[in-house]
Amino acid sequence: MKIGFIGLGNLGKAMVKRLTSEGSDITVWNRTIEKAKDLGCKIASSPAELISKVDVVFLNLLDSNAVMDVISGKNGLVYGECTGKIVVDTTTNHFERVLEFYNIMENKNAYYLECPVLGSVIPALQGLLTIVVSGKKEVFETVKPQLEKIGKNIFYLGTQGLSTKMKLVNNLVLGSFMATLAEAIALAESSGIDKDNVIEILLAGAGNSMILNTKKQKLTTKDFSAHFSTELIHKDLHYLQDLSRSLKKPLFTGSIIKELYALAISKNYGHEDFSSIYKIFKDL
Repeated sequence: MKIGFIGLGNLGKAMVKRLTSEGSDITVWNRTIEKAKDLGCKIASSPAELISKVDVVFLNLLDSNAVMDVISGKNGLVYGECTGKIVVDTTTNHFERVLEFYNIMENKNAYYLECPVLGSVIPALQGLLTIVVSGKKEVFETVKPQLEKIGKNIFYLGTQGLSTKMKLVNNLVLGSFMATLAEAIALAESSGIDKDNVIEILLAGAGNSMILNTKKQKLTTKDFSAHFSTELIHKDLHYLQDLSRSLKKPLFTGSIIKELYALAISKNYGHEDFSSIYKIFKDL
């Protein structure tokens, strides 16, 4: 099976490295092609050329606007040979926009799968992502061996849109917990407790979590180079607000947390790791 990959940001690049290390035959395309130079993969000149040469195209992009541009913009996927091809979209999308993507690819006699991933750069490199899948079961079964190369836990939800909604709900927990941990650490420091001690005590108590274990080093060293950016968690929480509005449900913690990340973006932390929200509380 020949694999194409579009989107070589932090997470996308990690996924390509993992797939390549597991023996997948990868051809890539990226808007900034320099990001592909160190991967040792074949490089396509456009999304249209890419889908014409492969069986499956993975996407890992910034947002739904970027996905739409890659699918149907200039030299997009729909202008290539699409019949029978599969598009596996690992982007965290807007829950309404994914329904458009299904229709567009179906009209080109191709298949679209929602496959948002839970996890960031390190688990991607280790093949430990969690993947939530919607779309046709037989299409999922076709690409499952490739998904198993990057994901440890794979959940099939079936119905179109459900995987995206689940990813947004997951990121409500992710964003809220990160902000709570950051506030707790900064508050304890203000009380005179050494930060390293604070983190170790939280890990031994109520703060023990995958999030704190993963972000411990960033919080300790203040190296906030992005694995998952503040800009992206803010985008996801915005999509979540739209979901809650469509369900006529209030969104209490999610709305407040989204504005905290907006404050971080206003202080030019948008391209840093979302754990840099710690600096908002530290500077109060």
